[in-house]
Amino acid sequence: MTHLTGTVVRLKLSLLRGGLRQSRGRRDAFIVSSVLALLFALAQLPGMILLSGRPDGEVVSVTAAAVLALGWAFLPLFFPTGDETLDPTRLVMLPLRPVPLVRALLVSSLVGVGPLVTLLLLVGCVLVPARGAAGWTTAVVAVVLALLVCVALARAVAAANVRLLTSRKGRDLAVLSGLVIAVGTQLANFGARRLGSGGLGQLRPVADVLSWIPPASAVAAVRTASEGSYGIALAQLALSAVALVALVVTWARSMTRLMTAPDGSTLQAADAGRAERRGTGGLARLLPAGRTGAVMERSLRYIWRDPKTKAAWVTSLAIGLIIPVFYALQHTGSVYFACFAAGMLGLQMYNQFGQDTSAFWMVALTISSPRDAYEELRGRALALLLITVPHTVLVTVVTVALSDAWPMLPRVLGLALALLGAMLAAGAWASARFPYSIPQEGLKNVVPGQAGLAWIGVFGGMLTATVLCAPFIALTVWLAHGTAGVGRTWLLLPVGAVYGAGIALLGLRLAAPRAAARLPEILAAVSKG
Repeated sequence: MTHLTGTVVRLKLSLLRGGLRQSRGRRDAFIVSSVLALLFALAQLPGMILLSGRPDGEVVSVTAAAVLALGWAFLPLFFPTGDETLDPTRLVMLPLRPVPLVRALLVSSLVGVGPLVTLLLLVGCVLVPARGAAGWTTAVVAVVLALLVCVALARAVAAANVRLLTSRKGRDLAVLSGLVIAVGTQLANFGARRLGSGGLGQLRPVADVLSWIPPASAVAAVRTASEGSYGIALAQLALSAVALVALVVTWARSMTRLMTAPDGSTLQAADAGRAERRGTGGLARLLPAGRTGAVMERSLRYIWRDPKTKAAWVTSLAIGLIIPVFYALQHTGSVYFACFAAGMLGLQMYNQFGQDTSAFWMVALTISSPRDAYEELRGRALALLLITVPHTVLVTVVTVALSDAWPMLPRVLGLALALLGAMLAAGAWASARFPYSIPQEGLKNVVPGQAGLAWIGVFGGMLTATVLCAPFIALTVWLAHGTAGVGRTWLLLPVGAVYGAGIALLGLRLAAPRAAARLPEILAAVSKG
């Protein structure tokens, strides 16, 4: 076992060295990120020491330990290529038993910048509540247990999802990390506002629950032992120890299954494909006949199948809902923030041809006149409306309900629908005038050399949408604040829907001739990726 553990540790070090030798840019990025992470971990130690003795200091330490464990659980799903040893299937052909291999991989997982940063953060967490000999002794045990639980949790999650992580779709899960960051930023902003107004005491109920959930229970045991409640402290440590054993057993079972069971992903994919064909057949029957329905079905397939397109849609749907709802919950901001959802979803109309990448040539073969281009753009816009209109209505109603501003619902929803129509019109024009290619692999959304086109298209289109929506904004202000509009603001809802539909239709008709005339340039621009 010792020989195997040493071999796996050396393998981990060799993989790290080999990865850094691939390019200077990768090596510099690794060094800079490692130094910054270590500086952050070291800088938090004095801050945690200052929290020592404060009434709510242990609340921070317990919550921080839980957040660390959460990060270890989910980061491997979004960055599976960060550690090549996360894939145990590479060792299937070697004469290794799963249980000794689990021990070796657990030890090798403690090698690296991530475990070192986690160790320093956990040390800071136990510095806050530790008091007396019993407290410091418990702190040493707690740090070791919490670190092992974090590492074992990451390995168990990765082993359970290794088939997904090593597939093409699994690697494309990294694209969704933008959504996690965006949502997490809004949650952190909301939490910071609440804590700034009410103090750390608001986290006390959460910390009380987390103190019995591993590995935060190990950190909570330090405070319990320092207060002399040794039985409770032992129970909290035992919870983390049991969790560690359970994770290792789960990890070992996943390893055994991966190293002995055949891979049935092909059969599963075939079954999923048959089910998807049955599902899309039902959807196709609900869509219009002819080219419009075919384009709508193709666009909806892209949204569901293409990882980058799906990530963009999920991000827009989530952020478009989160920001207005958070502002409504905090009672800071206007109810018109509900229009943010229409703006986010309207951006999906931009660069319509670039989303097809090199496959656009198949679409280009079917466009021989402005009429063909109009039907193509109209089908894509209608596919977007199937999703954007219900979502816009939902966000507006929820925001108005949380703000208790029901009399403003017609004007806010009317403005949101007018803005959505303006965004569709501007997006169609920008798609024909400033197309750019989207790389199929990696995290970039624009190929090198076309960033200027992307910025011009997006910001120019947004400015155009604002100008197009200006008349309806003026009408809204006049009816809402003018004496002649008293009691007539309900008209803004039907007027906004008609205005948005008219502007969108006008934009499609104006963009279609330009798209048909510039078809070779569009094809060349979107095929560069």
